[in-house]
Amino acid sequence: MSDSPIYVPPKIWQWNKENGGSWASINRPVAGATHEKELPVGRHPLQLYSLATPNGVKVTIMLEELLELGFSGAEYDAWLIRISEGDQFGSGFVAVNPNSKIPALLDCSAPIPLRVFESGSILLYLAEKFRALLPVDTATRAECLSWLFWQMGSAPYLGGGFGHFYAYAPMKFEYGIDRFAMEVKRELDVLDRRLAQSEYLAGSDYTIADIAVWPWYGALMQGRLYDAAEFLQVQEYVNLKRWTEKIAQRPAVQRGRKVNRISGELSDQLHERHEVSDFATKTQDKV
Repeated sequence: MSDSPIYVPPKIWQWNKENGGSWASINRPVAGATHEKELPVGRHPLQLYSLATPNGVKVTIMLEELLELGFSGAEYDAWLIRISEGDQFGSGFVAVNPNSKIPALLDCSAPIPLRVFESGSILLYLAEKFRALLPVDTATRAECLSWLFWQMGSAPYLGGGFGHFYAYAPMKFEYGIDRFAMEVKRELDVLDRRLAQSEYLAGSDYTIADIAVWPWYGALMQGRLYDAAEFLQVQEYVNLKRWTEKIAQRPAVQRGRKVNRISGELSDQLHERHEVSDFATKTQDKV
């Protein structure tokens, strides 16, 4: 890293593994597997390979909500992928998700196991498979999908933008933090204005749009993301606060956010989930 406060890009970029902050050891500019490692497969129809980041939590909440609604076909095994240790670059994981990002889902109920990757795609796949948590009338469905894809497009500014520069970058850069803090505040205002008009994002019913947005923006509102609630003055967004707290009370949400979690209170960690009875265990040994 240059000592100069002014960076002049070279004509040709080269990978410097010393740059990258907290994730320098796993970030790289090429795709594909780095090692051979098969994925475990349990006995349930759905096999989830994940970690309880906001993107991972979306899917475990979705699966728990489907089970809460009585869909036994949504039973799943949730296997822990430790991204800080490079599990996502194992050959088995790359075969399920060539993008090497969690979460990744394998649907073994199909004649040939079917892979689904990208969290928004998984939510939509499951909603259509079980015909649940996705509106059927054209207008409300369009509203729901608009907010689902809003989240997919907006959260990178919160995570890879604001989160990186505020929490993970090796140095604090005022420009980067200010640029992305401004955008995150704008996104919070977008949500707050919508929720002033509607109980949930798509309308009067809870849908995959709420499931997609809550693990990111709800976590931020609750002070669980980047320790940035005070910095961003999230208490200003009263409609978003109401929505956040209401969703947090849902039993499926409370279960879903524990699955594949390896940080925080031990009582909030369920490293792997194979049966509903697993939630009765208050602490988990490291796996």
